[in-house]
Amino acid sequence: SSWDHSGPNFDQICKDFDDLRFLKNLAQANRWSYRNTFDKELIEKEEVILVTDPELKIVYATNNVFKMNGYTLNKIKGKNPKIFQGEETSSKITATIAKAVKNREPFEAIILNYRKDGSTYNCWIKGEPIFNKKGKIVNFIAFEREVA
Repeated sequence: SSWDHSGPNFDQICKDFDDLRFLKNLAQANRWSYRNTFDKELIEKEEVILVTDPELKIVYATNNVFKMNGYTLNKIKGKNPKIFQGEETSSKITATIAKAVKNREPFEAIILNYRKDGSTYNCWIKGEPIFNKKGKIVNFIAFEREVA
């Protein structure tokens, strides 16, 4: 019976370490000048970490994205994060985010997003560009969590 309680936690820990391993490999492959280890955001804060390429196509999302919005990485990989937006998403907030991305600046916002099933949730997003060691933009990263 103790496995009934600890099994799901162990499974989540394994997924978190898989995510951390992938993110560290991605950082190394793209020669990120970014120094975050992601441990605090993913494990302590339980934030979703989403990485796009410079054209804003999703290249990775941590496993906990499914818990937040019902999407798996396989369903969103290669798509623009706008996949999470819908009819009631604020165009003012999306314009502010788009401007920051265009200017390659960090941003922080709360935006109304949509789950795969169509229900809505408020999503806090802290995003920023990632440059390689030569100063070229190679990815964008966003830390996200559902907020009330």
